Amino acid sequence: MFGRPKISVAIPVYNEEGNLQELYARLSSVLKAQKLSYEIILIDDGSTDRSLQIMTELNQKDHQVKILSFSRNFGQMLALSAGLDHASGEAVITMDADLQHPPELIPELLEKWQAGAEVVNTVRKEAKGTGFSKNLSARFFYWLIGRMGKIDLPGNAADYRLLDGKVIETLRGMRERARFLRGLISWVGYKQEFVPYQADPRFSGRTKYSFSRMLAFAMDGIASFSSFPLRLSTYLGLLIAFLSFLYILYAIYIRLFTSQAMAGWASVLVAVLFIGGIQLIFLGIIGEYLSRVFEEVKARPLYIVNKKIGF
Repeated sequence: MFGRPKISVAIPVYNEEGNLQELYARLSSVLKAQKLSYEIILIDDGSTDRSLQIMTELNQKDHQVKILSFSRNFGQMLALSAGLDHASGEAVITMDADLQHPPELIPELLEKWQAGAEVVNTVRKEAKGTGFSKNLSARFFYWLIGRMGKIDLPGNAADYRLLDGKVIETLRGMRERARFLRGLISWVGYKQEFVPYQADPRFSGRTKYSFSRMLAFAMDGIASFSSFPLRLSTYLGLLIAFLSFLYILYAIYIRLFTSQAMAGWASVLVAVLFIGGIQLIFLGIIGEYLSRVFEEVKARPLYIVNKKIGF
């Protein structure tokens, strides 16, 4: 093993007891075939099932399996960040525990890295079992954040990727709390390659991403990389002011040059309700940005590790 690159594989785990044994069997088989020294870092994100017990058993029979156990659930992005912070490999592969990210793709990621790529992203060809509406909304989100945030994200990108050590060091210096890692990895640059893959259905269990979590994920992505929603209030204010000015000119014309009476109460009420609604929307947007500033200035740790096993 001496002199060969060491590979770290970082995997967030949240209530994945039905997937861990199969994940370990397939992943370790692929890694051993590469004849490279490696470590597998499993990050327990506050699981409430037998996930931590199973991970501990895997560590006992294979000391290349290492475990970080959080004090509570901090979320997938922070679990990935913890894995990157504790990885010792010259390159780090991040992937999910549900086996929708096939371990058998790792040799191709390593090949791209050894050929000079510093970030090797994966792109889903098709997600089996994923609804049309979910795929469409994901593509729309990545198109939107690409336009507003000036970062290039493919519409079917995944958190299955390989990162070179220099990229890891850069990411370790970025300690923002609302972490949209796909955006951060695109933003830092470096030489990036893409590998398409066929996403399989979950091996066991159900997705942990509810609609509310997906919405929060989207809001984090937009707020982290774009101030366009804040500028939009200025643009909309200018538009409303311009339309109001035209309406004033129209009202003056009606009053001076015709005998018609202006319909007053209905138009005034509609205008007041419309402008009031717009103001409330943008107060909410400003509140979202301020809440993120509030979280940053508190300077709390990104995550709390309750237990380390194998380090």
